[in-house]
Amino acid sequence: MISDIFFYMDSSPPLLAERGPLAGKTIAIQSNLSVHGWPTNAGSIALERFVALEDASIIERVKKAGAVIKGSTYMSELGLGLAGDTGASALTENWVDMVMMTDTMGEPRVSASTMGVYGFKPSYGIVSRYGLIGLIPSMEGIGILAKSPEEIASLMETIVGRDDRDFSMPECEMPNFSQVHTPRDTMATLGVVPECVKTLETDESEAFNEALSTIKKAHFKIREVHIADFDLFRTVHNVIGAVEASSSSGKYDGVRYGHRTASAKNWNEMYIKSRAESFGLLIKTYLFQGAYYQFENYNAFVNACRIRRRLKEEVNELYKNVDALVFPARRQNMNASKASTIGEVYDAFALTLLANVAGQPSVVIPKFIINGKTDLGLQLVGPWLNDAQLLSIAAGLAHYIEGVK
Repeated sequence: MISDIFFYMDSSPPLLAERGPLAGKTIAIQSNLSVHGWPTNAGSIALERFVALEDASIIERVKKAGAVIKGSTYMSELGLGLAGDTGASALTENWVDMVMMTDTMGEPRVSASTMGVYGFKPSYGIVSRYGLIGLIPSMEGIGILAKSPEEIASLMETIVGRDDRDFSMPECEMPNFSQVHTPRDTMATLGVVPECVKTLETDESEAFNEALSTIKKAHFKIREVHIADFDLFRTVHNVIGAVEASSSSGKYDGVRYGHRTASAKNWNEMYIKSRAESFGLLIKTYLFQGAYYQFENYNAFVNACRIRRRLKEEVNELYKNVDALVFPARRQNMNASKASTIGEVYDAFALTLLANVAGQPSVVIPKFIINGKTDLGLQLVGPWLNDAQLLSIAAGLAHYIEGVK
């Protein structure tokens, strides 16, 4: 049923436009992306009854390009993980052509791998976050679900670009996504990281190796590269993410908007009870972790920031020898939609965190890494701002798979 997928649907949507680069396209969003007049609760009691006062920047852009925002889907609380998320279902059940959802830990990419579609995370800073109710400002961004790399590119052409209202966006030359539709002159070299592969079970590793053999048949080159501290991407994301989440969530105080307790005797009690009632157990645990690092073990946060910079530099060095890194998107027995603790959530997203920590683009291609009946998702991660080239590689691999069939 459509009510099981959409948290809110526009009761009077505009007619599909006949002109514009996205004319005729329908898009679903999550309930943490602002559309003027729509309920925007980000999946949390903390924002119950909150109605967006204006459109997010990327909503303005897709509307001007002729697309119709059909509605907002259900989502995990404040975008952490995939519990209760229905974005991919809106796409696979053909309610919409594309979905825009937050990539905090790799949610669109892991979701894509479970539903047989394409998931994309852009380079950090090239898509405006203005109007996004986020949780981890330095590692999250708008991700895309679609049925082909070319469709992702068409949406990226519209939403990419500077926005003076988003101060996190750098001064840089933006990627040109029109080239995604042009075949590459040369085949890419993809880097395999043994430190990642060794974390896989034997059957997962075998399925990954079979996928690499298929990639070689498509005339792509495979080269081994090393990230000695691959496991630290998880630790760094957890420490920095928890601190940023704790800080970001301080505004949910029950005073200006959102949930306010009905049983407080004074203002101090109102603050305490409102916040206690506003968040689920998973988010509360995460916020407590962040508060601990902020006030009891700040050096751990500082060290995590230093390690993050080192890891980014090490990964960037690898791109001197390869065009992209290649990983599975998920593990066989790690169900992101059922993860109920912070540890389980990080287990489920262990293979997608690199792109968030490093701020690099990443795309997941379905139907490549098949373990039994499970699609683990072929994940590519490329250099910052090489989004178009990464989608071009994905398109080449997608066309090869379709040709083989």
